[in-house]
Amino acid sequence: MYLTQTLRRAVQTAGPRTATLFGNRRRTWTECAERVARLAGALQGLGIGREDRVAILALNSDRYLEYLYAVAWAGAAANPVNIRLAAPEIAYTLEDSASRVLFVDDAFAALLPVLRPLLHSVDHIVFMGEGAVPEGCLDYEGLIRASAPVPDAEAGGSQLAGLFYTGGTTGKSKGVMLSHDNLVYNALNVVPLMGYDDASVYLHAAPMFHLADMASTFAVTLAGATHSFVPRFDVEAVLATIQRERVTHTLLVPTMVNLLVTSGKVPAYDIGSLRRLLYGASPMPEAVLTAALELMPGVQFTQGYGQTEAAPVITVLAPEHHVKGSLRLRSAGQAALGVEVRILDGDDRELPPGTVGEVCARGGNVMRGYWQLEEQTRAALRSGWLHTGDLGYMDEEGFVFIVDRAKDMVISGGENIYSVEVEGAIYQHPGVQECAVIGIPDEQWGEAVHAIVVPRPAARLTPEEIIDHCRALIAGYKLPRSVEIRAQPLPVSGAGKILKADLRQPFWEGRGRGVN
Repeated sequence: MYLTQTLRRAVQTAGPRTATLFGNRRRTWTECAERVARLAGALQGLGIGREDRVAILALNSDRYLEYLYAVAWAGAAANPVNIRLAAPEIAYTLEDSASRVLFVDDAFAALLPVLRPLLHSVDHIVFMGEGAVPEGCLDYEGLIRASAPVPDAEAGGSQLAGLFYTGGTTGKSKGVMLSHDNLVYNALNVVPLMGYDDASVYLHAAPMFHLADMASTFAVTLAGATHSFVPRFDVEAVLATIQRERVTHTLLVPTMVNLLVTSGKVPAYDIGSLRRLLYGASPMPEAVLTAALELMPGVQFTQGYGQTEAAPVITVLAPEHHVKGSLRLRSAGQAALGVEVRILDGDDRELPPGTVGEVCARGGNVMRGYWQLEEQTRAALRSGWLHTGDLGYMDEEGFVFIVDRAKDMVISGGENIYSVEVEGAIYQHPGVQECAVIGIPDEQWGEAVHAIVVPRPAARLTPEEIIDHCRALIAGYKLPRSVEIRAQPLPVSGAGKILKADLRQPFWEGRGRGVN
């Protein structure tokens, strides 16, 4: 399999149809492929060869899509950088990957004076924004105009297609090596999962650097459908784009769904074109999902559970299982097509239904390994299975229920308390906008459950009210022992995940380990 096949098919089957919609720009698949071939020629002219890394630090746009395909067309490997990282962290991913070219847009050109002294492997910086080209940068459109289209290098199979850095909020992040086989295998899975066809219009609202959104990037192209973009998630921008471009499909992470549901702005827009909404990348509180189902009854909701190491889809909860009050609504669904899932114990033995263990997977979507980290690769892929680090159980019909990240589980007085379950109870309070549950040191119990809650606008919450609310929903030993009410939104990653490591850090500072 090779990534560029998805583009070549789109040209063959939908050449004159609209490929990309961004602001006032409209391009067909034929035009898109021509620009990709020229940009690939420019990269080769800069000395980029097979599996060389080419990085990007940019917001969503039509040019981001062109970059992804041009890198593959040139035979190189993409390095999409997390847009929420600080300059030293960005420099680390660029240097660790030995990226030779960096694409930046208007939003990140201002970082260049800070970044440049930290970069040694980067030979060229390409400015892909709308403003004036910064000094010392190459002009994106100028490169396309000046370069002749080159033949597809036809890189594929097990060759490196991209390095996707994951983690990094504590310690150094790891570069996940995904091959062409991995990414196309996933795309072939996502087309039926999302019901994409050549009439679909997909909105890139989540950040394009993240595999949650990229799961659809190659699938939408494969179907000869249309890509629409907003630079970054904004409730009104998303709703306005759905209305204007008649968007049919999108992906939102749970924090985005929550913002949409609580905004009060959905009824002001015509979103009748929206047929399918995929959500994933972090746990979805049942209360938020139920509110979304009620607010958008004409939209089919689909959950995709997975991780970067699986390119990323592992399980799928189909629309027909999104029934209010159904036990399956709390699950992550069943194994995706071509993916095998098992629940294993600490000795990698399969556990019976209903028993909590580590969620493990294998299939053509599973990574080659971690970049230059052989020991971590062996640990993650031991016994031939990807070990996700997620704790869960499987029922008799193969539905997987995620109970927590192993590192987020709180052990208090010898009892395992899953933060996701406590968060689910807190989210049922009508005054709660956001919440996160973490374990903090406790001299008597080892660890104690601590909840951090952000109220909805105009809501007045107290810690006692939150604890009393939870008392009727979960067992006493699971109740928060302390609650912190915050006025500001919780810190999130570039993919919209709440950064629990950041929330835990002040409580565990000065300790030799993160458990007590």
